[in-house]
Amino acid sequence: MTQWYETLFANYGKTYDTEPFTQGTVGEVDFVERELGGDRAKRILDIGCGTGRHAIELAGRGYQVTGFDLSEAQLRRAREKADEAGVAVDFQRRDATQPHFEREFDAAVMFCEGGFSLMETDEKNHAILRHAGAALRPGGKLMLTALNALFPLFHSVKDFLDAAASKSALDKITFDLMTFREGAELTFVDDAGQSHTVETNERYYTPCELRWLLETAGFAKVDIFGSHLGEFSREHELTPNDFEMLAVAVKGE
Repeated sequence: MTQWYETLFANYGKTYDTEPFTQGTVGEVDFVERELGGDRAKRILDIGCGTGRHAIELAGRGYQVTGFDLSEAQLRRAREKADEAGVAVDFQRRDATQPHFEREFDAAVMFCEGGFSLMETDEKNHAILRHAGAALRPGGKLMLTALNALFPLFHSVKDFLDAAASKSALDKITFDLMTFREGAELTFVDDAGQSHTVETNERYYTPCELRWLLETAGFAKVDIFGSHLGEFSREHELTPNDFEMLAVAVKGE
């Protein structure tokens, strides 16, 4: 069965790069550099790299980067952009829910819901975190963003759904309080100008859920902050007004 995110990203690379939520790359990579102390000897894994915007920016700053994604179309666009930028990134087609690497990297990034929270089951989402942890050396850092369940709860689910419907291309939005999953009907136009409609399904997490998932995935220390587009920082305390969380998790021994 083809999942909604596979249909969405089958031919969406150029359009994806124009989306408002993809415009904060430089500031987000600045945060990654601060977390790594600017040590360009560190190897970085970009999980669910999409069109490679973070991987390419990191490679341009001198880091050795491997990026993988489930969508060959997104990877094709990523390779085109890397060639245009004159940088080398090892882009691979892989499924983040499956084992991929073993203690090969010093850091991993998974921003803008790069796989995690898009999966159709909690077990698959947890598998992504476990395999991310397995890919890191002891002491390595995983940096990721996730949808913040405090946001729809604090703003009341009804108001949240009404606001979401008025601001986006989403239609028929629902939010299941038993699973913290948002469902919606999304109509989009792909890079070939063809219109498609998919039924999206995304998982929101509370901070304590995210912390527990990371700890059970092998991370010894987890810090969670508010995620601000293009302005990732440890100074941003997480609040119920943050639509996304930014987590930094350190791999245990």
